Amino acid sequence: MRVVLDTNILVSALMVESGVPGRIHAAWLDGAFTLLISPEQLTELRSTFRKPKVAVRLRPREIGRLINNLGSRAEMLDRLPRVTRSSDPDDNYLLAMAEAGDADFLVTGDKSGLLSLTRHEGTRILSAREFALILL
Repeated sequence: MRVVLDTNILVSALMVESGVPGRIHAAWLDGAFTLLISPEQLTELRSTFRKPKVAVRLRPREIGRLINNLGSRAEMLDRLPRVTRSSDPDDNYLLAMAEAGDADFLVTGDKSGLLSLTRHEGTRILSAREFALILL
């Protein structure tokens, strides 16, 4: 199973390990699915971790561990197609990742944007809770 996790899911997984995103993150670390990542998402993650509201809630070693795990365990997608489907242009790269990586699922908390699409190409777009029901 090939999966794109939206940045909000990855950040939430670190903030509340016992929550649904945290359990999804743990399942990935246990090998339950292949996580797809891109340089664009790593840039967004680093930017998000610098935001004061996020930075105050996370320890640098937790952030470092996630970044290291992404680098060593996730599948890097270096070439993304141009996609202009999302109502939020900043989310188009996630759809491009799903397309380039032939993802089965894109998991997001973006209710007004990506979730409203429900599908992109062959990828189902689900909330963390919906994906957890499939996965766990």
